[in-house]
Amino acid sequence: MAAPDRAVGTRVVGLTGGIGAGKSEVARLLLAKGADWIDADAIARDIVAPGSPALDAIVAAFGSHLLDAGGALRRKALGAIVFADKAALRRLEALTHPAIRARIAERVAAARAAGRGLVVIDAALLLELQLDRAVDLVVGVVAPESVRVRRVQERDGLDAAAVQARIANQAGESALRARADVLIDNAGDRASLSDQVDALWPRLQPAG
Repeated sequence: MAAPDRAVGTRVVGLTGGIGAGKSEVARLLLAKGADWIDADAIARDIVAPGSPALDAIVAAFGSHLLDAGGALRRKALGAIVFADKAALRRLEALTHPAIRARIAERVAAARAAGRGLVVIDAALLLELQLDRAVDLVVGVVAPESVRVRRVQERDGLDAAAVQARIANQAGESALRARADVLIDNAGDRASLSDQVDALWPRLQPAG
């Protein structure tokens, strides 16, 4: 994904945070204020739809047992493999990340062509995808690990060990703090989160 052209008036913001930190809730608050939302998780699901080149590559690499009766990817089964084996995770990333980056670039280009003022790329793997190099501002959402584990357990029905394995395979909070331009602390309630987004909103607007 090429670096953004700041002359066209569209501001591209990268929004990231570890699993359970609440970045997608921040994205929804920004969407309600008028931002365009590019959901990298949704794109990651779309690029492995039945019949897609990425799904064919995953099956070739990891086996046809990862397909259900309808030919769709059994995502939890794949997750059980890659979150227990860093080499397998890196192999999966090599198969999927180029397609995710390309689809995001297409969505950003479309937003620019439509004259949108603010585009938010919501991506847990923003740093791993190297999208932090292609945005105007990186916003990181952080929360204590104990809070994140509890949220994901309640949301996804996973045990604590499974959640911690996923956390261990994402960029650590120290890397996020080092590379983010703005940090949002989501250890509290939704009202506190909303107040922080309100305070951030003017900074996200395109210049001029």
